[in-house]
Order: sequence, then structure tokens, then C-alpha cells
Amino acid sequence: MDKGHRFGPTYDGGMVPTGDDPTTRAVPGAPDAVTRAAAPPADPSVVPAGTALVVVDVQGSFVDGDDPAVPKAGDAQARAALLARIVAIIDACRASAVPVVTIQEVHKPSLVDIGRELDGAEGPHALEGDPATELAPGIAPRPDEYLIRKRRYSAFFATELDLVLRSLGARTVLLVGGMTDVCIHYTAVDAHQHDYRIRVVEDCVIGTSDDAHEAALRAMTYLQRDARVRSADVLATLLPSGTRAVRSGPGSPAAADRPPPSR
Repeated sequence: MDKGHRFGPTYDGGMVPTGDDPTTRAVPGAPDAVTRAAAPPADPSVVPAGTALVVVDVQGSFVDGDDPAVPKAGDAQARAALLARIVAIIDACRASAVPVVTIQEVHKPSLVDIGRELDGAEGPHALEGDPATELAPGIAPRPDEYLIRKRRYSAFFATELDLVLRSLGARTVLLVGGMTDVCIHYTAVDAHQHDYRIRVVEDCVIGTSDDAHEAALRAMTYLQRDARVRSADVLATLLPSGTRAVRSGPGSPAAADRPPPSR
């Protein structure tokens, strides 16, 4: 081993060189050789450099609300407007070279993999083969993007999401989708525990009720004071000077035909 470098475990079990590297630090009270990768510093920017968009569970029942297994706030018109804002965020991220990762909850019809998700207010949901489980219009990932299927509320739990985000160089996750007080909240908490910055687009997420939505947003802000952002501010950051993401056809997202803006 090169004696000019020390190596220490990171939070994901790997080993990183330390010393003059500003992204590492010694663990207080531990021997000098024990170090860990430093979390990125707080950043009040709406969309910090190194952001990835994570689209959580925007599936067939997201808009129509006909799935009685999962309660959701708002009427069909409000949910349709919410979906349109989410699609606009996806388009803007693609136009600005911000990576997009799509999450889809899926369970076997036998419910062998649903765990404790039926112990509370929800009934059987997100079953394979059910049209309500399919991604909503405009949400399908592109061939070069990741689609990650999960079987628990958190998009990090027993999935490759952390590996994908690190491979993409992401240090901040921008969250849209549902439900604010369930999958969004638990994904945000796990992102926080993995030392990612979190941004939740508060008008691009939906809760099981209005009260639960707001309570979850407050809980996430308790973890990170800059967590709450609005879609208008995200779009203004990603697409400055009147740039607009465009769509090449009904329900088919396409990037704006121009170079990505610098941020």
C-alpha cells in the first residue's frame, strides 16, 4: 500500500484514500487510520450541482384515484394537474442533463413479498399485472435511464438505488411522486441516512390526506432545512431565460433542442 495515503471505510463499506482529500475526514475518537467519506455540506440552492431526480411511484392509479387500497388527497382534476407538473419537471431535468431515476412499486399477486404493508391503512396494492401498477402516462424512463422496482415503501430498501445514484455522481436527490407521508417520506429519510441532500418538490408530491402531506413535509424539513422546494423554482433554475422543455408527441417527453444550461 502506498505509505503516502491512508485508507478508511466509507458509509457503504468501501475504502477511500484520506489525508489531504477534502471529501474525507477522521472519525472523532477513532485511531488516525479510521476515516470515513464526508457528507456533502449543506447547500441552500434549489437544485445543487450533482442532483438526480427520483420519480417515486407515479403509477396508473396515481391520477384516477380508483384504487381503494391506497387513500390519496385531492380530486381527479387536482391529481391530473399534479401529474402535469411532474412531467414538466422530468422534461426539464432531461433538458438540463440532470439524471432521472424512475421508481415503481411492484408486488406478486400472491403477496409473498408485501411484508407488513397490510398492517396499517392500505390494502393489497401495486400487484403485477394490474393496470394500476403500470407507470402513469409520460413517466416511462428512456432507454438510457434507470427503472428500479421496489417492494417496500423506501426506494432505497433492498434495491440498487444507492449504487445507481453514486454511479451517476449524485449527492442530492430531487423527489417527486407519492405518497408524501409514505414512500416519499421514507425514501427521503433513507437518503438523509445515506448522506444525500434531499429536495422534495412540494407541489409535485401527494399525500394520503392533506394533513398527512403537510406533516410529512414538516418532518422532512426537520431533517434538512432546505428540503422543501416548489416546481416553479426548480423549473426556473433548470431552464433559465425562458427556455422550455418540449414534447415530441402526446405523452412522449423530449429534451429541449439546445445545450444544457450551466448551474
